[in-house]
Amino acid sequence: MIGSFTIEQKVNVTTGVGWMNGFCVGNIPAVGEFPGLCLQDSPLGVRFTDYVTSFPAGITTASTFNRALIRARGLALGQENRAKGVNIALGPMMNMGRIAQGGRNWEGFGADPFLSGEAAYETILGLQAGGVQATAKHYINNEQEWKRTQESSNVDDRTEHEIYAQPFMRAVMAGVSSVMCSYNLINDTYACNNNKTLNDMLKREFGFQGFIQSDWSATMSTLSAVAGLDMTMPGDVTMGSGTSYFGGNLTTYVMNNTISMERLDDMATRIIAAWYYMHQDEGYPQPTIDSWNPNDPSNQEVNAQSDHYGIVRQIAAGGTVLLKNEGVLPLDKPKSIVLVGSDAAPPTSGPNEYPDQGGDPSGILAMGWGSGTDNFTYLISPYEAIQARARFDQTSVFWNFDDWDLAKAGNSVVDKEVAIVFVNSDSGEGYITVDGNAGDRQNLTAWHQGDELILAVAAQNNNTIVVTNSVGPLILEPWVEHPNVTAIVWASLGGNEAGNGIMDILYGNWNPSGRLPYTIAKNITDYPAQPIFGGTADDILSIDYTEGLFIDYRWFDANNIEPRYEFGFGLSYTTFEYSNLAITPIAPVDWAETDLITNWQNGGASPIAQGSTTALWLHMPAFQVTFHVKNTGSRYGGEIPQLYLHHPTSAMEPPSILKGFTNIELEPGQTGQASITLSRYDLSIWDVVRQGWAKPNGTIALSIGASSRDLRLNCTIPV
Repeated sequence: MIGSFTIEQKVNVTTGVGWMNGFCVGNIPAVGEFPGLCLQDSPLGVRFTDYVTSFPAGITTASTFNRALIRARGLALGQENRAKGVNIALGPMMNMGRIAQGGRNWEGFGADPFLSGEAAYETILGLQAGGVQATAKHYINNEQEWKRTQESSNVDDRTEHEIYAQPFMRAVMAGVSSVMCSYNLINDTYACNNNKTLNDMLKREFGFQGFIQSDWSATMSTLSAVAGLDMTMPGDVTMGSGTSYFGGNLTTYVMNNTISMERLDDMATRIIAAWYYMHQDEGYPQPTIDSWNPNDPSNQEVNAQSDHYGIVRQIAAGGTVLLKNEGVLPLDKPKSIVLVGSDAAPPTSGPNEYPDQGGDPSGILAMGWGSGTDNFTYLISPYEAIQARARFDQTSVFWNFDDWDLAKAGNSVVDKEVAIVFVNSDSGEGYITVDGNAGDRQNLTAWHQGDELILAVAAQNNNTIVVTNSVGPLILEPWVEHPNVTAIVWASLGGNEAGNGIMDILYGNWNPSGRLPYTIAKNITDYPAQPIFGGTADDILSIDYTEGLFIDYRWFDANNIEPRYEFGFGLSYTTFEYSNLAITPIAPVDWAETDLITNWQNGGASPIAQGSTTALWLHMPAFQVTFHVKNTGSRYGGEIPQLYLHHPTSAMEPPSILKGFTNIELEPGQTGQASITLSRYDLSIWDVVRQGWAKPNGTIALSIGASSRDLRLNCTIPV
């Protein structure tokens, strides 16, 4: 197609039309026979329109540790984007949750690169099966909101490869159409102008064939095109400026040979090839979105929701983690229940109280704030869901949604069989400040004096259950060991069906199987990194990733810090027993690059070559790990076995590294076999000197367990 395009037409394919100059949040104009592109947020739903689903957030989805559920969510998201005529969905988000207070952590998949990478992989396969192009974002090291456009994330090469780049590598392996470069600097060079991360890592090492787009107004130079940037969004230098680093400037640079015609052809080809790749040239719907006029009838023209409430409810329940249970759950037709706290209630003025959800929540928290949101078509609160269940059980239901009158809260729970306290904690994108939180959280404390509310209730009721809707970890120490706090349900952000998901867990409709995608510490200072605040309007903050490979549970393990609840932790209403661990080498297929495999086995590193990090020989299964899981309890339930590697000391790796997980559902007394494969990549570390993946010297061990600290079976790997 582009063979007949003029220079100006090719440039138009790479340049957005400018902020609010099209109906979508990002727009590429029509050029010749090419109809243009609609780019639209968000990772959990189609933003700025009606009749769409609000799916559980990425952090809730990752908490399921269930690939089928993650894929199903991605597919439903893809179908809704396609129905609305969106060509490019701006998700998933897979930043790493390096700091527990990170404002946008809830959009992503947790604080482990393997979990985040697998969740991204499944989400992208689902999205693109639904017909929309997916966007892996934000590449890379955009780990806090404060001064995100004026901070340099200073990261060593090994840490970049093993931690922060892995989810993006898996996105490339899933065939992602687009990668979005981030606002921040990386080692003192802006992400969208960074030749190392864009050209060398992403396009050369990962073999990425799609296009790189900027975050909105993150393009810093026309010469970013030389560094690897293919598309500037929304097109203008700053939103609404009417100027562009691409557009006329790019045309001039090509015409005077500052930027080659070959590079411009490559930019335009990558963008249009992704459109063909997703078959969007074959009767794809026209956009029915007006992002800037919510009352435009086009927003109501297409109802994209289908029956997606079902997968929303499953993930809302499946992503809920049971942290504590003194035998009081599941509920069994209690005579009386009292619900305490505003988080149990519907929002006072409807589910979309604030633009982009950017305000102090007056009811249940079901998503964070910022561009990673959409508009709720409806929102089920715990109050509504529990009321409906109480009708069948003939339970008396009481409630008190006032967070601030502690005496009233305490008095309301006297003589009730069950008291359920609902608390939350919110965060979001930095362009909105809520209660002093400029995106990132200022602390890890429950909002609306949640700790005090729990203590007031627990002082008056000896069966106090705590339900938390939170964007990330909280410090639970003021009340977690209170003898009257009998259960803790960690419900994250459940989307439309949040209340039903919580009810399903409380009553045992869904046996809890969720697992923590991050560590809950006893003290905020136990975490390896804190947000860096401060700086003048002109300062570039330097954020040194001094913890290196030791993020989240890896730091706790290496430094013998006892967490309150470890990564991967989650209880069930039944119990499981593990046995019969076996590991079997898998012979390479006939056409595998046996010379490279032999080189790796002999201690050699992967070569410096195109696609070297995503090479098939490196990622094909090399070992099969099998084991038995038995349901030793009295209820049907699902278990999430996790595989952790333990490298030799010489590798200088953390003590335990997640490299596999699966899910298995069993009837009481039933035994099933579970299987997890390991690749050569899984067993490798990044060799900075040789710039490749290599097997460490020494013995590599593995453990199978129910969390990062509950390891049941152990063996060594015969390499």
